[in-house]
Amino acid sequence: MSEAAPSAAAIKEFTRPPSLLGKSVTGRYITVAFMVLLLVLPLVAWFTGNTFYLDFSTRIICLSFAAVSLNLILGFGGMISFGHAAFIGIGAYMVGIPAYHGYESGWLHFPLAMGVSALFALVTGAVCLRTKGVYFIMITMAFAQMAYYLFLSLEEYGGDDGLTIYNRSVLNIIDIENKVVLFLLAYAALATGIYAVYRIVNSRFGMVVRGCQSNEARMKALGYNTYAYRLTAYVIAGAMCGLAGALLGNFQSFISPDMMGWTRSGELMFMVILGGTGTLFGPVLGAVAFLVIEEILSAFTTYWALPFGILLILSVLFIKGGLSGLIHRGLKHG
Repeated sequence: MSEAAPSAAAIKEFTRPPSLLGKSVTGRYITVAFMVLLLVLPLVAWFTGNTFYLDFSTRIICLSFAAVSLNLILGFGGMISFGHAAFIGIGAYMVGIPAYHGYESGWLHFPLAMGVSALFALVTGAVCLRTKGVYFIMITMAFAQMAYYLFLSLEEYGGDDGLTIYNRSVLNIIDIENKVVLFLLAYAALATGIYAVYRIVNSRFGMVVRGCQSNEARMKALGYNTYAYRLTAYVIAGAMCGLAGALLGNFQSFISPDMMGWTRSGELMFMVILGGTGTLFGPVLGAVAFLVIEEILSAFTTYWALPFGILLILSVLFIKGGLSGLIHRGLKHG
């Protein structure tokens, strides 16, 4: 990807190393404890007859995975994509459309979801990354809306009414018709996704992507093809989000073009920003907080969107670094 091969030290000096919840050992323990609770509590709820909490947790995990993929390009690469939910919708439809035609194998669905999402990211990213700033934001949203209207026009697959998935993906070795198994599969995907992002952003490739966010001109001066690096990161994020969409489609057993609307992309961005951009675990915290607050407020009033929006705006304005930053400051002063 580059003609020259400068040492990693040349870019380390101006790229901030990523963290979980700060650099402290305590922060790592909190991260591990939170992940354990995210695994254990839904299972306890299921075995005690509270099936709602297992379903709710599965949805949280699927959207956390999507938020983690967005954070790869937003938090570490500085690419503010307002069309990331398109990959969720594409991934979900790559489960629903084959299932509609009688092809129910998960060994087809999941690779297809990742492959088509990666291809869409490659084609659209090749154009989007020629722009910067507000133009990049608008063109990513435009491509997502194009995908939205494409699936909206496919009457055979439900169009605006959506498409029901009558049987979840068949994986032979595991039965994801079982809600516990589906939850564990989604959790494993999330944990793998977080680890993959950790390895990516700490590699030479990841340092270049982070360097592009800090000072792209300097990265070019060092001999790196910044366009190729950023496009590769964009494709990886798209493939990950496509997998999240496939899992979400299986969980919901119903898909519609609304899954890829610009408002859904906005929600993903809020999750990342609320949790803390540029941290490995922030998107998960943000997704949990976002969905839990949404669920609580909607139980009290049908007009929950107004106070919810105000809370989100206040959190972005006054909680520097999101929830991860808040926890990190608490650990430093504790």
